[in-house]
Amino acid sequence: MKPVRKKKKKGTRKGFTTGACSAAAARAATLGLVHGVVPEEVECILPNEQQVRFTVSEPFCENGHAHAVVIKDAGDDPDCTDRARLTADVRALPEHPDEIRILGGQGVGRVTMQGLGLEVGGPAINKSPRKNIEKNVRQAAGGLLKTSGLEVTISVPGGEKMAKKTLNPRLGILDGISILGTTGIVHPYSTAAFRDSVIQGIQIAAAQGQDTVVLTTGGRTEKFVMRELPNLAPACFVQMGDFLKYAIDTVVNEGIQHIIFGGMVGKLTKIAQGETITHANRNAVNTDLLAELVAGIGAPEEVCEEIRAGQTARYASERMQELGLLQEFYQALGERVIETLGRRYPGKFDIRILICDFEGNWQAEINGRQRHD
Repeated sequence: MKPVRKKKKKGTRKGFTTGACSAAAARAATLGLVHGVVPEEVECILPNEQQVRFTVSEPFCENGHAHAVVIKDAGDDPDCTDRARLTADVRALPEHPDEIRILGGQGVGRVTMQGLGLEVGGPAINKSPRKNIEKNVRQAAGGLLKTSGLEVTISVPGGEKMAKKTLNPRLGILDGISILGTTGIVHPYSTAAFRDSVIQGIQIAAAQGQDTVVLTTGGRTEKFVMRELPNLAPACFVQMGDFLKYAIDTVVNEGIQHIIFGGMVGKLTKIAQGETITHANRNAVNTDLLAELVAGIGAPEEVCEEIRAGQTARYASERMQELGLLQEFYQALGERVIETLGRRYPGKFDIRILICDFEGNWQAEINGRQRHD
């Protein structure tokens, strides 16, 4: 008889995003330009204002060019970018004082489609990490910027291979990975420990006698709904991450009557199409569903087909905004979320949906009742 192998228990140790590691490498390389030597360690400020010390590899500085590498530690939820070598090459631009240029090098994806909030043709370096890279570079450069600008090139050796394990090719991001991270911290959302914490959070709300839970997919949407719902007790707010099924099953088991979802268009589309785990790498957004929704609110046929051929829900929302149909789109999407969950959990709870944009600003509210008792 073969011995029974115990499954290794996953933990909750947090890691760092590709954006945080890129910012740390850029800061280290900039310090190299200023002082003539790239440090072996660097303290970097994350987008959430936390200060973290990173180890620096491959330090190099010569003739107005500095090079530094930070190796990504994804914590207890390693993905395909765990141990990736986030690399920064910083060069002086003497003729452009105070200017910071952030470029994408080898292994950083190139954007080829609209709908990502990034410039088509530019590098897949998202807005939050881009700002964070510039902030760290400016702090490290100090007075150097009075006489010179800086060109910062972020690259990821092996990024092309890593990207094949992501949805980047479907999203029109080619030749590499994306530089991501709104806080700088990687939370182990896919671990059993996080799933259990979602269940526990809802159980705690029920034990306190709360009849409402507010489910969000992350920190940005949670801040949004907390701002919009100041009268609810803190126990009502639960970050479910991508664990929709576990969250709602627990709501039903605990007899909670009201669910409020705080979300952005991408995750809400995943819920509307019937996904029970909404992680980006599980299944792509159903663009046929999006095309159906926009057709139902009067979008021209050619726009419907463009959305069907697209890759993101964000692209659909951008096109509806151009046509002045954004509120109608959000209403239709919210109603489909309520319909989908109502079929799966008939009569178990009622639903309210608060939608925010990618900056966490209020966009729409949809109310729908599914209880029939």
